[in-house]
Amino acid sequence: MLNLKLPDIRKTVVTLIMLGCGILFLLPFFWMISASLKFENDVFTYPIRWIPDEWNAVNNYRKVWFGDHPFWLYYLNTIKVAVLTTLLSVTVSALAAYGFSKVNFPAGRWLFLIVLATFMVPQQAVLVPQFILYRSLGLFDTHAGLILLNSFSVLGTFMLRQFFLGVSNDYIESAKIDGAGHFRIFTRIALPLVRPAIATYAILRFIWTWNDYQNPLIFLRTDHRFTLQLAMQKFTTINGEYYSLIMAAAVSAILPLLIVFVIGQKHVIEGISFGGVKG
Repeated sequence: MLNLKLPDIRKTVVTLIMLGCGILFLLPFFWMISASLKFENDVFTYPIRWIPDEWNAVNNYRKVWFGDHPFWLYYLNTIKVAVLTTLLSVTVSALAAYGFSKVNFPAGRWLFLIVLATFMVPQQAVLVPQFILYRSLGLFDTHAGLILLNSFSVLGTFMLRQFFLGVSNDYIESAKIDGAGHFRIFTRIALPLVRPAIATYAILRFIWTWNDYQNPLIFLRTDHRFTLQLAMQKFTTINGEYYSLIMAAAVSAILPLLIVFVIGQKHVIEGISFGGVKG
């Protein structure tokens, strides 16, 4: 007989429970992929056939991407907005976080508290002023306006500031003695030391922007400028009876998120571990 101790048994039971929960949570995702590969008549057959007897994947995805609605154009719009928003937001948040953590200036702490206080204001409360401002500036119904809308993140600034505070001031002082300015210290010393945090925030910002539905709904009007979330709503309304096509569109919509998660998973874990160690 195996000589198992109580902690080992407990760990095994917990692992099996977590495995079962993981499989249970993934079942809707597996069903979505399976439905996107089937003919419409086979989508709701019972019992569920996870692997279809007859495949219709090519036809389903062809209709989604190159059908009556330019799904590929909405895809490119979303990639453009998500990538540029991520780059701009990471840059602005990192610069602001470095300034609030490593640059001493009058009323710096009070200014940071004011910035942090804006996080408590619901986004819905400022939609009308933003709408009026964007119309007056000519940024309404443009991708540039949508990108600028998310270019500054209080959460990103706060999160990155916590990581910059973990960078030893000895590095900063040594660089100043050698004649380095704040910009050089930021790019050559501070930024590489918090790279896991930067990668973590970049991944989160990309996911948030990719899944954003409210801002495109309010600030975009022209069809060919729509992002993927608006396109999915439109596609679902028009093809509400064809679940195989809707599932094919959904699989296409979340594919970049899966790729980003798989590639950036290591960086997210490093960022969390880095934040848990104080040096």
